[in-house]
Amino acid sequence: MVDFAQFLVSGLTVGAVYALAALGFTLIYNASDVVNFAQGEFVMLGGMVTVSGIQAGLPMFQAAALAVAITIVVGLALHGGVIAPAKRANPVTLIILTIGASLVIRGIAALAFGKQFRALKGFSGDEPLLIAGVAVLPQMLWVLGGSTLIVIALWLFLSHTLFGKAILATAANRMAAQLQGINTGFVTFFSFGASAAVGALAGILVTPITLTSYDVGTLLALKGFSAAVLGGIGNPIGAVVGGLVIGLLEALCAGYVSSTYKDAAAFIAIILVLFVMPQGLLGRRSVERV
Repeated sequence: MVDFAQFLVSGLTVGAVYALAALGFTLIYNASDVVNFAQGEFVMLGGMVTVSGIQAGLPMFQAAALAVAITIVVGLALHGGVIAPAKRANPVTLIILTIGASLVIRGIAALAFGKQFRALKGFSGDEPLLIAGVAVLPQMLWVLGGSTLIVIALWLFLSHTLFGKAILATAANRMAAQLQGINTGFVTFFSFGASAAVGALAGILVTPITLTSYDVGTLLALKGFSAAVLGGIGNPIGAVVGGLVIGLLEALCAGYVSSTYKDAAAFIAIILVLFVMPQGLLGRRSVERV
């Protein structure tokens, strides 16, 4: 029972990071119908810039703030330099463009930061806490708590602010939103910045546990996208649920089967779910009138 609880805590911690990556996918997809496979690079930049800032002598908070700011600039540059000029392109072309952008960001990161793994000290130390026999790193609590606060903040912003409702209106029907006077172009621009900020925060929170490198974004993008699809693409709550489910599946597979197969187990489960529920766990069934 203690082993199961240990796997549960580990799965929820990793799943919270996947959930934040999935939220980044969801924000951009809702605003522009673009699947942004550079989302993983936003997570990578959050961790790498923070580590580099601390090594340069900046306090932790300032290094983290710099990482978020730089990642937001990269996200906005991705929109302005790649997505906006190709906004009339078909979805496959846009996906290829975001993959190309991720390769460029990864290459620049390798030149700027090097190819070695970087470590970041835990915010509250690295001594594990024993809670009911379960070893919990203090950083796990930071990940779970920080992810929860980010999700709540996004929900409050989208539900209780005028601009947040404009984003929801754009996601529901772009043409109708434009007819109501909403600047959907700025909504998309803002969504890329917000998605980059969420990704950077995820990278800052998780780096003390998993380390970081210039190429960690690839797998994070795949897991984040898988979580978004599993939960129901375009559904923020579904993104969170999908991320937590994938994290739990990976932890349980690694604990009871083998860590070699943890990635395969998660993806197989996603495929099985989508066979039964193509819209995802919390996605809406689409109806097309002809």
